[in-house]
Amino acid sequence: MIETYRGVVYPNQIDHMNHMNVQWYTSKFDEATWHLFSAVGITSNYIRKNSRGMAAVEQITKYKAEAIAGDLLVVKSKILEAANKTIRFLHAMYNSETGLELATSELVAVHIDRIARKACRLPDDIKNRCEQLMKAAP
Repeated sequence: MIETYRGVVYPNQIDHMNHMNVQWYTSKFDEATWHLFSAVGITSNYIRKNSRGMAAVEQITKYKAEAIAGDLLVVKSKILEAANKTIRFLHAMYNSETGLELATSELVAVHIDRIARKACRLPDDIKNRCEQLMKAAP
């Protein structure tokens, strides 16, 4: 897995149950996603230059432990599968002080033509980078 996010739980991210609200888990996982995509070549420049992008079509998040204000967080990610038009990947969020796994989120994202607004094939170089990352992961 590669590190894709590092941050902190802010007091404004706490809900009435006194832990980080689920919307912030999703937000932090989303930031991690863009770092993971960048690692395989789906950068901001690639998106703008090629009128391509990625859209999430499935997300399964599992909450395992609470995060509270002041906790330092780290997200590590890995590619699980790169198909013709989709990438399936996993994020794991940890308390960086204790090492405790707080949540995981498994997603499927589809490569899209931003003009036609429909799915399109992943370029070979991006698919190859995904495969290299998968081979490097334990």
